[in-house]
Amino acid sequence: MDINQVLDFIEDGIFSVDNNFKITSFNRAAEIITGVKQKDALGRNCLDIFNTSICKTACPLKEAMKKEKQVGGVRIEIKTALKKKLPICVTAGPLFDEKGKIAGGIEIFKDISGIENLKKELDGKYSHYDIVGKSEYMKTLFNILPDISESDCNVLIEGPSGSGKSLVAKTLHNLSERSKKPFVTVNCGALPDTLLESELFGYEKGAFTDAKKDKPGRFALAEGGTIFLDEIAEMPFHLQVKLLRVIEEKRYEPLGAVVTRKADVRIIAATNKDLNVMVRREKFREDLYYRLKIVNIKIPSLAERREDIEVLARHFINNLNGVKNNKIIDISEKVLKFFAVYDFPGNVRELENILEYAFIFCRDGKLLPEHLPAECRSFITQMQLAPRSEKAILSCVTLDKAVGNAEKLSLVSALERFKGDKKSAARFLKIDYSTLWRKMKKYSID
Repeated sequence: MDINQVLDFIEDGIFSVDNNFKITSFNRAAEIITGVKQKDALGRNCLDIFNTSICKTACPLKEAMKKEKQVGGVRIEIKTALKKKLPICVTAGPLFDEKGKIAGGIEIFKDISGIENLKKELDGKYSHYDIVGKSEYMKTLFNILPDISESDCNVLIEGPSGSGKSLVAKTLHNLSERSKKPFVTVNCGALPDTLLESELFGYEKGAFTDAKKDKPGRFALAEGGTIFLDEIAEMPFHLQVKLLRVIEEKRYEPLGAVVTRKADVRIIAATNKDLNVMVRREKFREDLYYRLKIVNIKIPSLAERREDIEVLARHFINNLNGVKNNKIIDISEKVLKFFAVYDFPGNVRELENILEYAFIFCRDGKLLPEHLPAECRSFITQMQLAPRSEKAILSCVTLDKAVGNAEKLSLVSALERFKGDKKSAARFLKIDYSTLWRKMKKYSID
């Protein structure tokens, strides 16, 4: 069996060219994808066969031959023999002669029209109001969000860190009649008690030593719109009393003021703690708790809605494809199996961070285990080594001892990247400064 017969068994299209870009081989899959017969392709310039917009400007085959290295993961559109536009994913590489000199190039390409059509279907079917998911919980949430938005009542969103509470809050605002007015976020755990009050309500000139001029608070900035009080459980008791007054009387007083101000502001609060438990332990005011939770939205962890993982992964990949130099077109079965059993202690945020990491190393268009962070690769290895009877158990176990903690590694990496600058690291990880500090303490990171 010669090499051409071997190539005909491969499902991906493959062709080779000489130094003048004349086609020297053209396999059976290439015929099927392009609609061009092998006898008609051999000896012709590849530009004549593929006729793409980048053939003359950014040809991956020409780049691979020039740089003498593989170029992969390039999405292009070709015109088939039937004049139909077809998206393909291309990987190109150089060919060398016996003396080690460039003798031509080889290109492997795959028809990705089915994948792209599926992605469009998923985006349309499982994406609503910037929130993505197909689980029963998410379907229910999609149905009730417009009604909650229209009601203008206070909302309490509960759920673990990284589960998407802020996105739900922003969506509620965008769907409401207040959407043209400001959406202002306050992280109640990120500011010391002494600063939080002035941030919320503002102050007047002379209220304290450094108060050289009036400063509007977040309630003033959110006038007519929505204020999102994240990590509401961290709000000190004396401010809970003042917040309760704002809710009940729609008025507040800036520090140093003698006249109250009106507050036409919708309040949405969020927490990763169980406020009901905190109320019973007298660590949160009961009256404020019930005033905040007119509507209570509870977001489960990502591990509790596994049907959403693949849809979210493809959503994030699609977003990253738009801003990164390289592209990811497909996800390997091994990675999908990993997603299906990994517990994602960092929830949706961790999944997004894993994929952002993968874009650094994935160059051939297909997401493979070797492109994932070290702790994910170790988890996959453990899955492969575990006896079949243990795999179900493994899916319920996090990597705290066996392969380290994904969250800890991401924290350490971010801190090293920014040379210990915690604020920059927190922005990079898309978490609040206070959350970073607590996690550093949890994992004993200096």
